[in-house]
Amino acid sequence: MINKHIKIFLAGHRGMVGSAIYRALVSKGYTNILTKPRNELDLKDQSSVKRFFSEHQPEVVIDAAARVGGILANNEYPYQFLMENLLIQNNLIDFAHQFECKKFIFLGSSCIYPKLAPQPLNEDCLLTSELEPTNQWYAIAKIAGVKACEAIRKQYGKDFVSLMPTNLYGSHDNFDLKTSHVLPAMIRKFHEAKLEGHTEVVLWGSGSPKREFLHVDDLAEAVIFSLEHVLKDNLYNVGSGKDLSIFELALLIQRIVGHKGKISWDSSKPDGTPRKLMDVSKMKDEGWQSKIDLEDGISKTYQWFLENLDEIKEVKIV
Repeated sequence: MINKHIKIFLAGHRGMVGSAIYRALVSKGYTNILTKPRNELDLKDQSSVKRFFSEHQPEVVIDAAARVGGILANNEYPYQFLMENLLIQNNLIDFAHQFECKKFIFLGSSCIYPKLAPQPLNEDCLLTSELEPTNQWYAIAKIAGVKACEAIRKQYGKDFVSLMPTNLYGSHDNFDLKTSHVLPAMIRKFHEAKLEGHTEVVLWGSGSPKREFLHVDDLAEAVIFSLEHVLKDNLYNVGSGKDLSIFELALLIQRIVGHKGKISWDSSKPDGTPRKLMDVSKMKDEGWQSKIDLEDGISKTYQWFLENLDEIKEVKIV
């Protein structure tokens, strides 16, 4: 059993993923969780991160910090999505190595896999063909992080592991229509259309691509599992193992929100990858699998959205 007083640095604790991990750590009885808001520690600044590690000497690092966004944000700000993520993760990985951290958990994304990789996406398909063009910048940064952790694991025998979650959703998500992912964007669109008298909702693409979704609280449980166990390999997919079409997702969210108007599809907008279903057998073999049903998860997310309308997070590009 892991010592519940072990010093854990949770980077990115205020984001959707980081806040879910923080809640999970507290609920499991962990008492020594280090966090730093962005205005006190700029993870892009090498000297600041080194100073933090030197002063606090964390034993475990969980990297939930990243510049994230949907198709539009990735497409319009490729340099920021590439460079900022490289800077953040390189500083964390390198100083965790230099200061002899016992464990490093790196969080990435299913977008690291090729656009047309065989389904379901297996960890072995990494770097076998071309990436999805619209989010390749973010994907390349995350691939670099995966390979850095793998290199440290190979060269120094350290317990650095990478978890690649599928499409995430849940409380503290980003609901800004310019930068959000598909599920929270749909929640906001259907909600606002309902308030406007059930007006028509126009959605991007054809609705035909299939996507898998994982509630962020499930991912947090996977992180805790990885913290408390020594995993045999360096790279693991984390997902539900189930997908549905964007069209089916829209109908589900429309019903949960209570919107009764028309749905139209703007086929001039990109669909992205045709399908992204994760092969989650490696994590299942280790002893972990997701628990939260998609409909229940979306209902909880919509309830959180309603309770936090005045404080809904909007990502600002600078």
